[in-house]
Amino acid sequence: MQYKLLFLFVSLLISNLAYAQSEKVISGPNVRLPTDSIISKQLINALNAFMNEKDKPNEEISSILPEQKVETFILIDEMKDIEKVVKYQDDLFYKPYLMNIVNISDNQYYLQLAFIGIDQNLPILRANFELIAHKTDDLFLFSSTLVYNTKHWKTINKEKDILHYEHIINESKVQEYITLKTLFDKKLQQENKITELYCCDNILQLLRLIGVTYKSDYNGQVHNVFTSIFNEKQLIMLGNENEAFNNFDLHDLWHDRLSLVVSRKKVNRPIDEGCAYLYGGSWGVTWRDVLKEFRQKINYNKETDWLNFKETQEGYVGNKGDKFVVDYIINAIILQKIENEKGFAGVWEFLNCGPYEKGNENYFTALETLTSINKSNYNNMVLNLLDAEFK
Repeated sequence: MQYKLLFLFVSLLISNLAYAQSEKVISGPNVRLPTDSIISKQLINALNAFMNEKDKPNEEISSILPEQKVETFILIDEMKDIEKVVKYQDDLFYKPYLMNIVNISDNQYYLQLAFIGIDQNLPILRANFELIAHKTDDLFLFSSTLVYNTKHWKTINKEKDILHYEHIINESKVQEYITLKTLFDKKLQQENKITELYCCDNILQLLRLIGVTYKSDYNGQVHNVFTSIFNEKQLIMLGNENEAFNNFDLHDLWHDRLSLVVSRKKVNRPIDEGCAYLYGGSWGVTWRDVLKEFRQKINYNKETDWLNFKETQEGYVGNKGDKFVVDYIINAIILQKIENEKGFAGVWEFLNCGPYEKGNENYFTALETLTSINKSNYNNMVLNLLDAEFK
């Protein structure tokens, strides 16, 4: 059905290329606009304004429904730069087509958009999005479909955490999550901000809830986790076999709590990953078991070049088939030493040494200040730490 629609639009796309450069959204041939011409014009103008704004930083977008900002940010993140194709150096390769408008209430319209491009006279579907337009007086504001699509779901409230689920939820796992989240927040010295979690089985369900019915980036993908943040609220979409909240991951929980304190783009990612390994293991494997597998998989000796592992970010496949990065594990062992000697304040200083850079100069400057380990003695010092860990 999708391909029939695509071919239907080939001639329309070609004939409207010049038009698409100036008007953000092109109406498909079967779109039924609101019968009131004034409302119809207001809606299309608002949609064009929204499309012109969507690539701005989320906080600067004015056409979002205020009470659903964090829910809409998670959709907008999927829409950013969707028109671009680097290969062709074309920022407007994929054109937005308005495919459908449905009046779902007196003041709400459900919109469906398709982003389609032409390559060698063949239509290519980049993505399908759905969003809701909310009419207030003469103004239309937009939201994702998340709140609308989950209005009949159940919720469970625990302190400042709200979990949304469709059928059942594992309350013992919820309590375990609360306990560990509180521990991480204590380390990070942050107040308990509001966290909303939506429990999904896979990425297909996750994407449909937020209004992404197709996006080529996720072809063949089964699981993922999406997040967005606004002010005191974080939204987490769990699309990793967590329909009943049975499989929340401590590794990702560390990243989520850190992101409420500082942007993860500002911290050193390999050190951040080292923290996540140390505090939460990885891929459902505990930190102690990560170390056991590391010892089985990496046959190291006095000649092992740990600096090379740092530069290449090489790893190995664990016993369950997931990849573990050697440098992240070494960072976890170093972080364990730093926290034992200087407390979490030392870990925090190391985390904030600056974003990852080739050569790791900022990394080694901070590391030497905290531990006396530097680039010259790094290989020997790592070997000593490993020997002490496995003795």
